[in-house]
Amino acid sequence: MAARVSMLVSGCRQLWMSRSLQPPGRIPGGLSGIFFHAVRKSTSESPALQQDASIPLSSVCSGLQEFFDDPKNWGETVKSGDAWTIKQLRGKSDEDLHKLWYVLLKEKNMLLTLEQESKRQRVAMPSHERLSKVNKSMKRLDIVLKEREDSLRLLQTGQEKPYPGDWRKDVFGETNWYTYKEWPMPWYMNRGYKKKNFFALPYVDHYVRLKIEKQLRCKARRINAEKEKKRDLEERFPHLANKS
Repeated sequence: MAARVSMLVSGCRQLWMSRSLQPPGRIPGGLSGIFFHAVRKSTSESPALQQDASIPLSSVCSGLQEFFDDPKNWGETVKSGDAWTIKQLRGKSDEDLHKLWYVLLKEKNMLLTLEQESKRQRVAMPSHERLSKVNKSMKRLDIVLKEREDSLRLLQTGQEKPYPGDWRKDVFGETNWYTYKEWPMPWYMNRGYKKKNFFALPYVDHYVRLKIEKQLRCKARRINAEKEKKRDLEERFPHLANKS
């Protein structure tokens, strides 16, 4: 296992050194390293720029090195915290969520690069749980942003969906959301639109009731199965049931 880890570390190091976009001493735009060093020195000496945290002062000549983990972590087990929860994300401002999204995106790109290199070396990816935590955090962050957009739209326009429409029934009696679309002709001249039936005949109501009854029975069976499983676990492990 140690030999495989050393092979993965050497492969990452070779790929990192061979795929750098910018040569040493040069930055994008043709500026020399001496000029860039002078700009950084003047920036560090300026108290006005030091107080303004919104101005990015990070190096711009990183190249593809941003897609690789810190060399100190190569071949080591990296300890990572838990994924961001929805409750934690709801307490942050839009600006903080925007910054956090790009931090997670950068981390995801780095972990995907590490995963691909591990597959190429045919070795196990170190600390593979970090990628799943990043994916969970990004998914929950997207949910929080969607909640805020829906709340703002309901407050301003009163519309439940992002695009205008209404709830309509189809020929099977199911109620679905119909999104309005733009057509080059009026609806009474559109043959394709006139062929759609947004109503159900009375004999469909019986089957709609049967469908609802089937859904309720499935839900009741699922709840009873969970209760039976919980009761069985409490009987098999009574000492754990008393603690909980």
